[in-house]
Amino acid sequence: MERFSRLWNWIVWLLFFLVGFYIVFTGGQRFWSGDLPGLIRDGKNSMQRVCEQEFARCLYPGLFLEYTEEGEGASLSDWYIERVMAMHPLYRLLQGTCQGGSVENASTYEMLITGGVHDENELDETGQEYDMETLAQVENERAVEQKSEEEQKGKEETAAESEAEEAPAAVSAGTIYNMEELSDFDFLFSTFYTVDKTTTVTPEDLNAEALLSKDMTIDKDVEGPQILIYHTHSQEGFVDSVPGDNSTTIVGVGEYLTQLLQEKGYEVMHVTSVYDLVDGKLDRNEAYSKAQKEISAILEEYPSIQSVIDLHRDGVAEGTRLVTEIGGKTMARFMFFNGLSRTKKNGPIDYLYNPYIQDNLALTLQLKLMSEQYYPGLARNIYLRSLRYNLHLSDKALLIEVGAQTNTLQEMLNTMEPLSDLLDKVFDP
Repeated sequence: MERFSRLWNWIVWLLFFLVGFYIVFTGGQRFWSGDLPGLIRDGKNSMQRVCEQEFARCLYPGLFLEYTEEGEGASLSDWYIERVMAMHPLYRLLQGTCQGGSVENASTYEMLITGGVHDENELDETGQEYDMETLAQVENERAVEQKSEEEQKGKEETAAESEAEEAPAAVSAGTIYNMEELSDFDFLFSTFYTVDKTTTVTPEDLNAEALLSKDMTIDKDVEGPQILIYHTHSQEGFVDSVPGDNSTTIVGVGEYLTQLLQEKGYEVMHVTSVYDLVDGKLDRNEAYSKAQKEISAILEEYPSIQSVIDLHRDGVAEGTRLVTEIGGKTMARFMFFNGLSRTKKNGPIDYLYNPYIQDNLALTLQLKLMSEQYYPGLARNIYLRSLRYNLHLSDKALLIEVGAQTNTLQEMLNTMEPLSDLLDKVFDP
């Protein structure tokens, strides 16, 4: 009996050993097939996943209150992280870019992740000036390589023909927003604005009722020039600009806008002075200061001037095309630009005081809403940034970024037709 008991114990222990060995062996095969790099990669992904979950848990613990099961395979942590990430504005913007292929979202996302639109008076994070000279040189070299003299003659003839054509009919499928919608700050801000990371905006800044009640009309009966157009960055060109020929740069575009506004009954002064060249080389370090000095003197000499427009073109990634089609014409999309004289870090910038910030904001919002009504898709979101950009020179001062270096001259000229119409609708309703 004792021998049988010992034999039985030995068999039981042997079975336990075999079962344990099987579990260890098969478990090892399940979790590691011999691929060491794969094991390290999986471990890294698992660690990252845990960190994301804990980060989300710390930031937004209240989200658990809204949790409901979303079907088989969707865990609480998966839902939780997805909801948290969806709250981040850049994530939403990127998702919209990927899913909808939106040029507006793509270009805006580029601006935000790279620090926004760079002003020549600003420094980067290392304290160095932005290298805009190199960018302009590259653009000019590319234009020379791409276009021959014969092609340029053809484009000049096309541009001359387009000037004689009538402005395209307004698009009838636009949107008219009511005051109830516009009075909602979140709706107003998310629908019409993009704010740069350097500054902040408040509901007091964007009070739609106050901004839309401001009178932005121009008295066309006043003797002398009533609108002044100039270019802080006169050397800004396009994909087919001819180096040395200002008629193919932003200056030529400004001349066409001048003509269109004159045809609508305004007296317009087009200042073609150069502020961004020093000894024949591109230098934008003091362009705004030089422009301010001359434009201020002109305003003193001509008190009849009621609006000052600084016409620019934007800079985007080479693969981005800011275009839309209206009335059968391909047009460069444009963006109204506001400086708030306020940084996110330090608040108001006293030495860049602007008494007309609310007037400037009123003018751009009125123009943007008018554009959505008559030319939907043409105007990009209004861009808000921290400095002043000489918008203190007039209560009806505008800084307009039309198209980019990837647009053609003809696309820019086409845009001036609806832009002049929008200005007229606000200046002389």
